[in-house]
Amino acid sequence: MRAAGFGFADSSESADVVIFNTCSVRERAAHKVFTRIGEVRRQRLNREPVVGVMGCVAQLEGLTLFDNSPSVNLIVGTRATDRLPELIGRALEGESRVIDLDERAEGERWDVPATARTSKHVAFVPIIEGCNKFCTYCIVPFSRGREKSRTASEIIAEIDELRDAGYREIHLIGQNVNSYRPRTGAGLEGFKGATPFCRLLRAAAATGMERIKFTTSFPRDFHPDIVNAIDEHENLCDWIHLPAQSGSDRVLRAMRRGHTVADYYRRIAKIKNARRRLAITSDIIVGFPGETEADFQDTMALVEQLGYDALYIFKYSERPGTPAAKLDDDVTQGEKKARFLELESLQQRLQQKIYESYLGKQVQVLAERPSVKSDRDMSGHSTCHKVINFPRASITAGQ
Repeated sequence: MRAAGFGFADSSESADVVIFNTCSVRERAAHKVFTRIGEVRRQRLNREPVVGVMGCVAQLEGLTLFDNSPSVNLIVGTRATDRLPELIGRALEGESRVIDLDERAEGERWDVPATARTSKHVAFVPIIEGCNKFCTYCIVPFSRGREKSRTASEIIAEIDELRDAGYREIHLIGQNVNSYRPRTGAGLEGFKGATPFCRLLRAAAATGMERIKFTTSFPRDFHPDIVNAIDEHENLCDWIHLPAQSGSDRVLRAMRRGHTVADYYRRIAKIKNARRRLAITSDIIVGFPGETEADFQDTMALVEQLGYDALYIFKYSERPGTPAAKLDDDVTQGEKKARFLELESLQQRLQQKIYESYLGKQVQVLAERPSVKSDRDMSGHSTCHKVINFPRASITAGQ
């Protein structure tokens, strides 16, 4: 965008173009974009900017966005980001309905130059996009398409660029990073590993980047050699996010997760037996269609036994077009809320014990920004991905 002559405006009130980058994983996130479009429209009566919607909502809704939101001039799908300057140009020239939902063209780049990133210290490096898993509740395979992995040589080159630009931490990201399978082995030569992702971790570690994290992992594809790679390289950070979604085999089958509770326990056991303590975080959905009280108590038991460092809890919400949308959503909103609160309370008790175990210990923290809690403090993440607030003193972001 900068190369094409565009720059950030101070606010939506002064911008010539307002782009909403959207997520459709949760119903509430998808609805927020329409609320924000309405707000911009009211702010800019008689001087409306070009309004664009990009990302998952754009990919799923397509042309219907023009009809549902007359203020929208531009719709950009999940794989059309490299073509954004050209598409905006057409809208600025007066074309009232500009849309591109096509695939990423050969040679188009996935990366963002180091000089164009918001943070100057932490960077996200995509390694795979799309998803082939088709969990029954999830819209991602429909909005992001099938899995497509970047070549390792591109990824390693991006990490090298970021390191040379002074970045201290990177996150290898994708819907399912351990499903990483590039078309060629370029960039992985000389690196061992049971899977391409295990080899990529070792190749990334060899760049000398100070801190390397990755998310999200899919339990079925989580190979024990991932833990071996972390054991071998100190710059592969001590944190793994492994979504369980439920502690009930019956619900897992209905979700089409492809693993059992026993499978999940085996993978966690490998993580807990690592050379250094690895923080483990997870996702849980409560109130999935057909979830009984017994199913929910199985989830409670799993969470209590495993003792997650953090847990992201979601109340099931129907996503139109998914297989689960055809199921009878027979868990009431009241039951969903009650289960959410019960699980949240359990996690808070368990998490408190884990945090208390850090008293008197030292952890490495990358200072990222002033703390939102106090003007006198800085905030950053530890290598185990915990948010740490500490006295600012003479510390600056990036240290």
